Amino acid sequence: MLDKVKEVEEVFGALDAEIAAFQSRTSLHCAWGCGKCCFKSDIEATPLEFLPFAHHLYTQGVAYEWYEKLKNTNPAHCLILNPTQGGAGLCSQYQHRGLICRLFGYSARTNKYGGRELVTCQIIKSEQKENYEAAEAGLSNGEPVPVMSQYYMRLHAIDPVLTKEFFPINEAIRRAIEVILHYYAYRE
Repeated sequence: MLDKVKEVEEVFGALDAEIAAFQSRTSLHCAWGCGKCCFKSDIEATPLEFLPFAHHLYTQGVAYEWYEKLKNTNPAHCLILNPTQGGAGLCSQYQHRGLICRLFGYSARTNKYGGRELVTCQIIKSEQKENYEAAEAGLSNGEPVPVMSQYYMRLHAIDPVLTKEFFPINEAIRRAIEVILHYYAYRE
């Protein structure tokens, strides 16, 4: 199990580096303190995306507390989100955020014609219009960009079972915690 945590972290590290290069090249960025995309109620993820977070919670001695909170509440948005937090974003566990949280805004999807389309928010599209249009043109010219399906396939290669199904984000986190708690229950 710990090897899977490490493998997911390695995928995330590679993605973060690729996104940083994309942002540097395109100058696209989230507005300071925005987090508007995090308030969507239909965000879905796989349990594997949150395995590193669940492991972190376990090592910090708060996995059971988080598990109970996730089991007994159904917030409309991701439980990791902290709307009162100051700073660039509203994620209280930024380094442990899921794949969709990392990809949205700075990746592309492949359309039915095999072309790449930038996946980003309306705020970036409208408030950074020139940079957005230049980034879109760059995609057409073959400039590198993280492709969503490729990263989901990399996670799937780590564990097909934990990536087989998408769940509402809080359920995905809860299921990841269950996996970690189950793993350690037989090792203590």
